[in-house]
Amino acid sequence: MSSLKLEILPSEATETAEPSRQRLPAWLRRPAPQAGMRYTTDVIADLRLETVCESAKCPNRTECWSQQTATFMILGNVCTRPCGFCSVPKGKTEALELDEPERLAEAAERLKLSYVVITSVTRDDLADGGADHFYRCVLAVRERTGAKVEVLTPDFGGNAAAISRVIASKPDVFNHNTETVPRLYHRVRRNAEYQRTLDLLAQVKREAPGMPTKSGLMLGLGETREELLQVCADLRAVGCDMLTLGQYLQPSLQHLPVERYVPPEEFDEIGELVRKMGFTMVASGPFVRSSYHAGEMAAEAGAA
Repeated sequence: MSSLKLEILPSEATETAEPSRQRLPAWLRRPAPQAGMRYTTDVIADLRLETVCESAKCPNRTECWSQQTATFMILGNVCTRPCGFCSVPKGKTEALELDEPERLAEAAERLKLSYVVITSVTRDDLADGGADHFYRCVLAVRERTGAKVEVLTPDFGGNAAAISRVIASKPDVFNHNTETVPRLYHRVRRNAEYQRTLDLLAQVKREAPGMPTKSGLMLGLGETREELLQVCADLRAVGCDMLTLGQYLQPSLQHLPVERYVPPEEFDEIGELVRKMGFTMVASGPFVRSSYHAGEMAAEAGAA
């Protein structure tokens, strides 16, 4: 078992008193934009692509785009699920853009990516939840660039055939986030089901035993440590290989508030406890996200 070392900016204070919602603790500060960011911005705009970096207001966007990498979001930029934590727009969806796989592949080529993460909004309005579109995107990127591909999918409403379609594209890593503990699903992941998430990950392992699976959880939403560790145990029980643990940050005042900012040392402690469960790779820290340093994580786990 191994652990990914992610750089955390030095904090100016070490107190762990609960901070106010208006002021982030010192360890959650991020660096200013760097030189390569403009190129990434231009490529994404020119090819009319969506990224979860922008739509979900990821705190790592500056760092990742400065290094000319991004997490691509397919199937449009409007989600059919009203999750309480997510800033991706909700509402009426639009028709699929059939040339999106080719545009996505071109972006990966221009950015010289060797590892590509593809995620999406949830499309409960589509019969297959967008699974065939995922399939086409994975194949297009691989054919044009030869890059490794990680998919970060929705649950497809539990549609086993849709999940099988994505598996058939043979992604190098199949990622599906658990997000939080079962007790909080009703307000964090509305219209989702905890067991459905476990079933999806279990199906991947049944149909493609050698395909690495991955999931992620947000901390600070009101979960207890006991609940968190039970979820991690449940994930291992269905064969989940890799896990990310990161701090939930409130995108706007209309979203769920942060109940607690978890200090870096506690993330380290929880990470060590979880690694003992047998995950091949665990990344645990305030800025950790499912796709943050995903290529490095996969490589260290032997999946890329």
